[in-house]
Amino acid sequence: MVVTERLTVRTNGNNHVVDLTEQVAEAVARSGLKAGIVAVFVPGSTAGVTTMEFEPGAVEDLQRWFEEAIPAAREYRHNLRWGDQNGHSHLRASLLGPSLTVPFQDRRLLLGTWQQIVLVDFDVRPRRREIIVQIIGE
Repeated sequence: MVVTERLTVRTNGNNHVVDLTEQVAEAVARSGLKAGIVAVFVPGSTAGVTTMEFEPGAVEDLQRWFEEAIPAAREYRHNLRWGDQNGHSHLRASLLGPSLTVPFQDRRLLLGTWQQIVLVDFDVRPRRREIIVQIIGE
């Protein structure tokens, strides 16, 4: 059986990290499925999904790493073509990836103790992001 839900989150852009764990866990619990996998996917090319320990220090470290690895203040061909100044956002999102798969059992996510599901919005402005949660199981 497959159950699909859509979540909506508001972001600030510029490497904003949002914890999705509770919302995804609630979707799994509502699904009526006892065991399987849940796919979390963000449509678009300037945001990504991953897991991490969602605490201020780790969040700041992740944000700093993206700024050091793919600096916003660099010249990007994308910016020259479109003029939207988010070329770095597209590269960061490509590196992180738009989706994540997590197993669940007894209607509970099988995440580690300090592991949360997060969305990272790399765009240069606040956004309203749709997250697709697709739950597959029995």
